[in-house]
Amino acid sequence: MEGGGRGGLDAIGLDLSDSDLSGGDFSGSWLTDAKLVNSKLAGADLYRSDAEGADFTGADLTRASLVRVTLDDSCLREAKLDEADLVKASLCDVDASGASFRGTRFMGASLLDVDLRGSDLSGAILQENSFKVTLDSNTELRGLTGTLFGPAQLIDLGVTRELAGADLEQWLRTRGGDISVL
Repeated sequence: MEGGGRGGLDAIGLDLSDSDLSGGDFSGSWLTDAKLVNSKLAGADLYRSDAEGADFTGADLTRASLVRVTLDDSCLREAKLDEADLVKASLCDVDASGASFRGTRFMGASLLDVDLRGSDLSGAILQENSFKVTLDSNTELRGLTGTLFGPAQLIDLGVTRELAGADLEQWLRTRGGDISVL
């Protein structure tokens, strides 16, 4: 691994599984295709890092700064991102099934083709986010607040349907969210 300026780390394709990198400053890092399975990155700063294709399965990113991070094609399955900052982050084609986003801030983030089935978004805050995601009846939404742009896919009992506008807003509200669909 090579360090870069301001804490940058060149870990392209490296296996950092089970590492404890909690609290580190990894701003501007290259984590493309890195394996960070079950790693600990609690409180880490990954500002403007590229984690495209990275595998964060089971990782602990509690209170991590993921501001302007590219997470496209990454895996966040069963990861813990509670109280993380995902301001202006890019999440396209991401498997975040079973992940925990309790109290996470999604501000101006792009969530496009993100699998959130079985995820916990309790108390998360959304502000003008693209929200083309897949949800199911196991997705926890109590206390989810803010604004988003749909549509979303809902998979329930093996049936997939698209929800947008007032229908999406109503479904989110019946699940405990206080969301406005723009």
